[in-house]
Amino acid sequence: MLVRMFGVMYSNIDDCDEVYNFWEPLHFLDRGSGFQTWETSPVYAIRSWAYILLHLPPVRLAAALLGTEKRPAFFAVRMFVSAFCVLAEASFYKVVADKINERVGRYLFFMLLFSAGMWNASAAFLPSSFAMYMSMFAFSFALDRPSYGNSRRTLLATVSFATGAVVGWPFALALAIPFVLEELFLFGADRVTPEVYLSWLFKRWSRLFTAGLCASLVFIPVIGIDSLAYGRLTIVPWNIVQYNIFGGAERGPNLYGTSPWSYYFLNLILNFNILVPLSVLALPALLVTYFVDNKRLGIFKPSVYESSPFTLLAIRLLPFYIWLGILTSQAHKEERFMFPAYPLLCFNAAVALYLIRGWQEALFIKITNSPYRASQSFLFARFTLSVLVATSMISFSRIMALWHYYHAPMTTVWAFETKELPRLLNATGLIPTYLGTRDDETPRIDLSSVKHFDLKLCVAKEWHRFPGSYLVPDGVAIEFVKSEFNGLLPGHFRNAPAQVNSSLWLRPGTSHVPDAQNDLNREEPSRYADVNSCDYLIDLDFPLHPRESPLEPRYAVDTKAWDRVFCRSFIDVKHSRLLTRAFWVPGEAWQKSNEFGDYCLLRNKGLVNKKEIDIKGRVIQGEI
Repeated sequence: MLVRMFGVMYSNIDDCDEVYNFWEPLHFLDRGSGFQTWETSPVYAIRSWAYILLHLPPVRLAAALLGTEKRPAFFAVRMFVSAFCVLAEASFYKVVADKINERVGRYLFFMLLFSAGMWNASAAFLPSSFAMYMSMFAFSFALDRPSYGNSRRTLLATVSFATGAVVGWPFALALAIPFVLEELFLFGADRVTPEVYLSWLFKRWSRLFTAGLCASLVFIPVIGIDSLAYGRLTIVPWNIVQYNIFGGAERGPNLYGTSPWSYYFLNLILNFNILVPLSVLALPALLVTYFVDNKRLGIFKPSVYESSPFTLLAIRLLPFYIWLGILTSQAHKEERFMFPAYPLLCFNAAVALYLIRGWQEALFIKITNSPYRASQSFLFARFTLSVLVATSMISFSRIMALWHYYHAPMTTVWAFETKELPRLLNATGLIPTYLGTRDDETPRIDLSSVKHFDLKLCVAKEWHRFPGSYLVPDGVAIEFVKSEFNGLLPGHFRNAPAQVNSSLWLRPGTSHVPDAQNDLNREEPSRYADVNSCDYLIDLDFPLHPRESPLEPRYAVDTKAWDRVFCRSFIDVKHSRLLTRAFWVPGEAWQKSNEFGDYCLLRNKGLVNKKEIDIKGRVIQGEI
């Protein structure tokens, strides 16, 4: 739990889809404003309001306990999803230790705990993260051997898989394929003779069918909530499948970029390092174990009426291969798509490590002809410990790299809220100045007076790294400025009248069909504000290797128009070595291979100065 809470506080938001398709709609439900993408338009409806609504209770709880500021609500949601992830991980670990092997469970525990991949995915507000949580719960039931009398396993595993797919991401249902095959065809814990085979088969099939019918009830609240939100009958899981698979030549996910087949392998190496080859070797390792250490899994030669433990374990290793194969075959690739299989990667790696240790023990016994000496040797424990320590250290290095090199966007909006806005209020007399007072003794600053300034915070080419409205105080408008990007940017939600009369839904504006939205990624000029109307601007500048164009001037060096309020270093990927930018190691020898830019909050000199003078005068005259 402690590690996951550190992730809540310090992990980045790595995907703009998380911000604009989930944080912003939640902000609209909560605050009545936010950015709206085409995906949440009732015309397309490929984002589920049911999933978003699940995250509203922690927002309201934070408001009840800590006041109406938005930043606590942001971290409350992260704490909520991370705590849910911890429950799923604990359940998964316990069942692996109990049903597979205690050592495999221990290896899995440390792989889940310290991997950079789980650090990123656990606190993410994404349907793929939710599908990951539910897949862990599902496998917590599915890892038990199927049997004639174990209906609970079938029902709970099926409902968990279905919940992850219907509430979260429908494609995650592919992870259930081996479970379905096992449930229908493998004997598991049963001993099935030819005389009872047909009745056994009928029982298994009918049981799975019944469990599927029960699991389909998950659709009822999801369809009900989404239909209320969109103002029409809406089945979001089907819309997602339809758009991504049957969208046609002109639309579909490939509009947003394609990647080579190697993308996921390289990305997984970054997040899981040496666990990746171990996870891929799990099935081959099982095959080798069958021949060289055939007692490792217990009974080696079951009768024709029983399932081999090797067959059962192979079925449990298959989901990761299936998921990796499906995603690798798709042209459009994103890191978040792999989230549902992250725990399974760790499980496969833990099994492979256990089997490889078994080979070493078998070889040692063969050489020394002494099982007793093998049991007393620390050689094998040191081998597995060295693997776990190595992967944990490499993952820690990756996590630190994400913090040091890529955390500037979140730090910048923090500085805007905690440094610049209080300065603005101090300068105009709206709040007192606490001279000589330590930070921890300074009273909490009420930023509600910021509304008098009618401030506008703009983002240009850094729109895809903007961390969301929850990290910008109320009273500050957020707009985009035109850059070289020529795709479709989000618009703003409107508090428009509902398309159908309903008092059951929080924000009728979700059913309003916005203007100028399309699913072809065609640019919409109405999305942009004039940069000269922006009071503040977030921009990235690379002084060592300047890059500019008519649409992307170097605002940060235009000292006539802009003041640098706050700047934080941000990695220059193009001019840094792959290894040193991917991982962090202290010391100048490592860091000298990296180059950095300035990620800055800029202040419009003319506009903000004019507003400061105006507000200060109104304060003196008693108008404010």
